[in-house]
Amino acid sequence: SPMAGLILHEIELDSGKISTGDEVTAQVDAARRKKIAANHTGTHLLHAILRQMLGIHVKQAGSLVASDRLRFDYTHYTSLSDEEIKEIEERINAVILENQKIETKEMELNEAVESGAIAFFGEKYQQKVRVVSIPNISMELCGGTHTAMTGDVGLFKIVSEMSVAAGVRRLEALTGFGTYQRLQEDENLLETLTNRVRSNRADLKSAIERILQRQKQLEDEIGQLKRKDAISGLQ
Repeated sequence: SPMAGLILHEIELDSGKISTGDEVTAQVDAARRKKIAANHTGTHLLHAILRQMLGIHVKQAGSLVASDRLRFDYTHYTSLSDEEIKEIEERINAVILENQKIETKEMELNEAVESGAIAFFGEKYQQKVRVVSIPNISMELCGGTHTAMTGDVGLFKIVSEMSVAAGVRRLEALTGFGTYQRLQEDENLLETLTNRVRSNRADLKSAIERILQRQKQLEDEIGQLKRKDAISGLQ
């Protein structure tokens, strides 16, 4: 930005032309903005709960807040176990269900940092900063769009965990309608599997285990037949 505090809009012209001095009308895609806000607030919750569970060495090392998902990179030395992922989800969803009000206010930079707001190394901040707080959970310097209440985030679901660099892990997660769509996909997958193995949902695990056991028996039988065939060929 050529001037501190100046907001710029990048546009793509589909047709016609635009000149200096022309008046334009900007319109926000409200549905898309709502999904982005949910994922952004979800990112703040994730950051806070990771620090609670793993330690204050956890620092944001990059993030993506999109309308369909959130991605969060953070400093940590080992992968998360299934149990840890489950607990992170439970803690975040507990805060969401409490439906706490999210507070935003402008403060002096020094005052914000002294009061405990998390600032990110390498970021350039003006003297007047915006602080986004979730009571007793999170307090960060942030200029982005957020939900009004934690309940607006909807159901939070972690869908992947991986390493992206030495000492840096990545989590991808869904919120709200994105989680609902994932649930629908999972339901469709379960239905397809149960139909394929001629089972029902409750017996799906044991049905697959029986198939795998039968496959191993058949592989053993094929191995025995091949050995017999090889021996007879030598005689």
